[in-house]
Amino acid sequence: MKRCEYSQWALALALTLSWALPVFASGEVPPPKQTRPLLIAGATLHTISGIAIPDGRMLIDKGRIAAIGTAASMPDAAGVEVLNLKGKHVYPGLIAANTAMGLAEVSAVRATVDLTETGPLNPNVRALVAVNADSELIPVARANGVLAALSVPRAGAAGLIGGTSAVIQLDGWTWEDMAIEREAGLHVFLPSMRSPAAQNPQLSPQRIEDMQRTMQARLRTLDEAFESAAAYAKALSAGESVERDERWESMRPVFTGARKVFVHADDIAQLRHALGFAERFALKIVIVGGADAPLIAPLLKAKDVPVIIAGVHRLPLRRNDPPETPFFVAAKLHAAGVKVVIARTGGAGDAARERSLPFEAGTAVAHGLPRADALRAITLSAAEVLGVADKLGSLDPGKLANFFVTDGDPLEIRTNVERVFIQGRELPMTDKQTRLRDKYEERYRQLGAERR
Repeated sequence: MKRCEYSQWALALALTLSWALPVFASGEVPPPKQTRPLLIAGATLHTISGIAIPDGRMLIDKGRIAAIGTAASMPDAAGVEVLNLKGKHVYPGLIAANTAMGLAEVSAVRATVDLTETGPLNPNVRALVAVNADSELIPVARANGVLAALSVPRAGAAGLIGGTSAVIQLDGWTWEDMAIEREAGLHVFLPSMRSPAAQNPQLSPQRIEDMQRTMQARLRTLDEAFESAAAYAKALSAGESVERDERWESMRPVFTGARKVFVHADDIAQLRHALGFAERFALKIVIVGGADAPLIAPLLKAKDVPVIIAGVHRLPLRRNDPPETPFFVAAKLHAAGVKVVIARTGGAGDAARERSLPFEAGTAVAHGLPRADALRAITLSAAEVLGVADKLGSLDPGKLANFFVTDGDPLEIRTNVERVFIQGRELPMTDKQTRLRDKYEERYRQLGAERR
């Protein structure tokens, strides 16, 4: 390519990007930090950690909950702004515990999806630094009470270790502003261990053998990675001189118990392998997926392994399973005493639908999960499993003032979320969807006026 042709091409590309990039940038401006104490009064406060407080009061100062109680115990004070929410309900912000939020925008546009790195082993990948604070999907999820998320790096079709996830709040100028927990856990993705013949009876014996050999090879690669990382950590602990390896360095906390390993597993064979894997390397694990988890619920309970259910609104694993099978998973695990967190599937295409998180919990309620436990599964239980229960998940003194206001039960689709607050700052209830709604409402208003 000649220099002049290259210059023209570069200019055209720059102009194209200058027009295209704003399409994927949110127009919402984060509000400034809270400067004046705020007293929420009159609403029913759903603390999650305790009983609901009718006509409750909650004092917010410097972005945190300073006190919570009743009108009798917390009278008005000078210099405190009072927000009367009589007849309304206040809940702690919901937590999306398995999401591509901030890492994926439009799944069909590759340039807006930053979920995976090449290669099967990427323990040193950090999701946080790739989070797009200007994502248009953030205010959409926030408008339905989802105020925090676990942003998860994926492993790709042939991947095994995706990297470390981060807990983010859904507001901030940059990923540094959004960070709640910078490295929440290491994510391992087990290969499918279901019988190829059972999934597709038409496969040839040779093809079945090849698939099983590939699966075994991938499992060996995963074992060898953890063996190498464990040996690296042990050598450093013993004071030996070891050449620094960023991959194994990033895995050192999992061998001391300082960091959990989130194992993405659905079918029974994967789940059993995950438990054996955790025991072999002395890991603290969390199951993500868990479609078959009720089949080994007593074992999960005995080993104190929580389950993040990756989607209530999903298809069953097997063709001959009743279509409503996923709806009962949460209730069955809860009945067995397993700690349950309800999340969504977490793929790139699902990032745009994280606002539906409370309705997934509502479906679990309709199929046997107690309502209080369903609400806990998307708030406090999620915070506990993700290691941020000291900051999020309930309305308690000392925690971040991240909450939302509704006119009813947030698990009901008819309920309206009317206001949202993050660290005591009220955020606008606007997003790309509301702007498009207002735009076309105005269009038809004008058309109606012209016809009259």
